[in-house]
Amino acid sequence: MKLNYFTKQLFTVKRWMATTLFCMLAIAFVWQGAFFSNTSAMADPTGTLIASADAGDEVKDKTSKDAGRAKNFIQDTTDKVKEAARSNASKVDQATDDGSFVERKAKKDAATIQKRADEDSARTQKAVENTKNVVERTVDSIKDAFSK
Repeated sequence: MKLNYFTKQLFTVKRWMATTLFCMLAIAFVWQGAFFSNTSAMADPTGTLIASADAGDEVKDKTSKDAGRAKNFIQDTTDKVKEAARSNASKVDQATDDGSFVERKAKKDAATIQKRADEDSARTQKAVENTKNVVERTVDSIKDAFSK
Protein backbone atom coordinates (compact mmCIF):
# COMPACT_ATOMS: atom_id res chain seq x y z
CA MET A 1 0.00 0.00 0.00
CA LYS A 2 1.43 3.32 -1.05
CA LEU A 3 0.92 6.21 1.36
CA ASN A 4 -0.42 9.41 -0.01
CA TYR A 5 0.67 12.90 0.97
CA PHE A 6 -2.05 13.36 3.60
CA THR A 7 -1.24 10.06 5.37
CA LYS A 8 2.48 10.89 5.49
CA GLN A 9 1.72 14.25 7.08
CA LEU A 10 -0.57 12.57 9.61
CA PHE A 11 2.20 10.12 10.63
CA THR A 12 4.64 13.01 11.00
CA VAL A 13 2.23 14.92 13.25
CA LYS A 14 1.62 11.80 15.35
CA ARG A 15 5.35 11.27 15.79
CA TRP A 16 5.89 14.90 16.86
CA MET A 17 2.95 14.73 19.29
CA ALA A 18 4.29 11.52 20.85
CA THR A 19 7.76 13.03 21.22
CA THR A 20 6.34 16.20 22.78
CA LEU A 21 4.19 14.21 25.20
CA PHE A 22 7.15 12.06 26.22
CA CYS A 23 9.34 15.13 26.85
CA MET A 24 6.60 16.85 28.87
CA LEU A 25 6.18 13.74 31.04
CA ALA A 26 9.93 13.52 31.61
CA ILE A 27 10.05 17.18 32.66
CA ALA A 28 7.07 16.66 34.99
CA PHE A 29 8.71 13.69 36.70
CA VAL A 30 11.96 15.56 37.18
CA TRP A 31 10.08 18.59 38.50
CA GLN A 32 8.10 16.51 40.99
CA GLY A 33 11.28 14.89 42.26
CA ALA A 34 12.70 18.32 43.10
CA PHE A 35 9.66 19.32 45.20
CA PHE A 36 9.36 16.05 47.08
CA SER A 37 13.02 15.64 48.03
CA ASN A 38 13.83 14.63 51.59
CA THR A 39 14.91 17.77 53.45
CA SER A 40 15.09 16.19 56.89
CA ALA A 41 18.87 15.77 56.57
CA MET A 42 19.22 19.57 56.61
CA ALA A 43 17.67 19.78 60.06
CA ASP A 44 20.53 17.91 61.75
CA PRO A 45 23.85 18.92 60.17
CA THR A 46 25.94 17.03 62.73
CA GLY A 47 24.55 13.71 61.53
CA THR A 48 25.67 14.33 57.97
CA LEU A 49 29.12 15.73 58.62
CA ILE A 50 31.34 14.36 55.89
CA ALA A 51 34.75 14.89 57.48
CA SER A 52 34.12 13.31 60.85
CA ALA A 53 37.08 11.78 62.64
CA ASP A 54 35.91 8.23 61.93
CA ALA A 55 35.39 8.89 58.24
CA GLY A 56 38.84 10.48 57.97
CA ASP A 57 40.48 7.52 59.66
CA GLU A 58 38.58 5.13 57.39
CA VAL A 59 39.74 7.03 54.30
CA LYS A 60 43.35 6.99 55.51
CA ASP A 61 43.19 3.25 56.28
CA LYS A 62 41.62 2.51 52.90
CA THR A 63 44.21 4.65 51.14
CA SER A 64 47.07 2.87 52.89
CA LYS A 65 45.61 -0.54 52.10
CA ASP A 66 45.01 0.34 48.44
CA ALA A 67 48.49 1.82 48.10
CA GLY A 68 49.96 -1.42 49.47
CA ARG A 69 47.93 -3.44 46.98
CA ALA A 70 49.00 -1.20 44.13
CA LYS A 71 52.66 -1.53 45.10
CA ASN A 72 52.33 -5.33 45.26
CA PHE A 73 50.69 -5.33 41.84
CA ILE A 74 53.47 -3.15 40.44
CA GLN A 75 56.12 -5.44 41.90
CA ASP A 76 54.38 -8.54 40.49
CA THR A 77 54.21 -6.91 37.06
CA THR A 78 57.89 -6.00 37.26
CA ASP A 79 58.79 -9.58 38.11
CA LYS A 80 56.72 -10.89 35.20
CA VAL A 81 58.39 -8.50 32.75
CA LYS A 82 61.84 -9.50 34.00
CA GLU A 83 60.97 -13.19 33.78
CA ALA A 84 59.68 -12.74 30.21
CA ALA A 85 62.92 -10.98 29.24
CA ARG A 86 65.02 -13.75 30.80
CA SER A 87 62.90 -16.40 29.12
CA ASN A 88 63.23 -14.81 25.70
CA ALA A 89 66.99 -14.44 26.07
CA SER A 90 67.20 -18.06 27.18
CA LYS A 91 65.23 -19.25 24.15
CA VAL A 92 67.51 -17.33 21.82
CA ASP A 93 70.55 -18.75 23.63
CA GLN A 94 69.25 -22.29 23.19
CA ALA A 95 68.49 -21.71 19.51
CA THR A 96 71.96 -20.39 18.75
CA ASP A 97 74.96 -22.19 20.21
CA ASP A 98 77.71 -20.25 18.51
CA GLY A 99 77.48 -16.88 20.33
CA SER A 100 76.04 -15.10 17.32
CA PHE A 101 75.05 -11.49 16.97
CA VAL A 102 71.39 -12.40 17.62
CA GLU A 103 72.28 -14.11 20.91
CA ARG A 104 74.35 -11.15 22.12
CA LYS A 105 71.61 -8.73 21.10
CA ALA A 106 68.95 -10.80 22.92
CA LYS A 107 71.01 -10.84 26.12
CA LYS A 108 71.68 -7.12 25.87
CA ASP A 109 67.97 -6.43 25.27
CA ALA A 110 67.01 -8.62 28.23
CA ALA A 111 69.36 -6.68 30.50
CA THR A 112 67.94 -3.37 29.22
CA ILE A 113 64.37 -4.55 29.72
CA GLN A 114 65.11 -5.71 33.26
CA LYS A 115 66.82 -2.40 34.09
CA ARG A 116 63.95 -0.35 32.71
CA ALA A 117 61.40 -2.53 34.49
CA ASP A 118 63.13 -1.79 37.79
CA GLU A 119 63.27 1.94 37.03
CA ASP A 120 59.62 2.09 35.94
CA SER A 121 58.56 0.09 38.96
CA ALA A 122 60.39 2.43 41.32
CA ARG A 123 58.89 5.52 39.65
CA THR A 124 55.39 4.08 39.74
CA GLN A 125 55.66 3.02 43.37
CA LYS A 126 56.93 6.48 44.26
CA ALA A 127 53.94 8.02 42.46
CA VAL A 128 51.56 5.73 44.38
CA GLU A 129 53.21 6.73 47.65
CA ASN A 130 52.98 10.43 46.75
CA THR A 131 49.29 10.05 45.88
CA LYS A 132 48.65 8.28 49.17
CA ASN A 133 50.40 11.08 51.05
CA VAL A 134 48.39 13.75 49.23
CA VAL A 135 45.12 12.02 50.12
CA GLU A 136 46.14 11.68 53.76
CA ARG A 137 47.18 15.36 53.95
CA THR A 138 43.89 16.39 52.36
CA VAL A 139 41.90 14.34 54.86
CA ASP A 140 43.88 15.88 57.71
CA SER A 141 43.27 19.39 56.34
CA ILE A 142 39.55 18.75 56.02
CA LYS A 143 39.39 17.33 59.53
CA ASP A 144 41.27 20.36 60.88
CA ALA A 145 38.98 22.75 59.03
CA PHE A 146 35.84 21.15 60.47
CA SER A 147 37.23 20.78 63.97
CA LYS A 148 37.80 24.55 64.33
